[in-house]
Amino acid sequence: EQIKDLIRTGSESPNLGEYLKTHIPARIYAPGTVPAYSNYGAALAGHVADLPSWAMHTLETQRLELEVAKFVPFVPSSTLELLTRFDKHVREARAALAKASDEDLNATWTMKREGKTVMTMPRIAVLRTVVMNHLIHHRAQLGVYLRLLDVAVPGMYGPSADEPAFGVSGGKAA
Repeated sequence: EQIKDLIRTGSESPNLGEYLKTHIPARIYAPGTVPAYSNYGAALAGHVADLPSWAMHTLETQRLELEVAKFVPFVPSSTLELLTRFDKHVREARAALAKASDEDLNATWTMKREGKTVMTMPRIAVLRTVVMNHLIHHRAQLGVYLRLLDVAVPGMYGPSADEPAFGVSGGKAA
């Protein structure tokens, strides 16, 4: 019952995947060809695609044991791969959240890094901070990154300054 209002469905949610399929170039520069550019954007987008899966992990386990040496980040090779992974994780996260009971949400969850406890809190607090706030934070970083590359950024909570509906002709902010 507590989680109901955290899950948006249907027309309430902007269809980011559909927008990205038509507005984001497959690659800005090939890795290594421009000194100021690496795979930062791809790695960040990969992290955003994986973050919804943290909801399932939070609800299905009592703890996370981070081992930095074993971590391999997801760096997508294409927009299709990125969006497929994101969509899959969102579907699975929504399903896990929908079936979670108040008891599940109030159970204690712990994160450890290299054997040391980083945090211990109720799962619902982990979902809000470590999963949702974390996703919002990195999605905003990705928006800034795209804007710096002069790629129009979609509106998340209504039209952005890059969209004609915002009142800017041609769809690009001046």
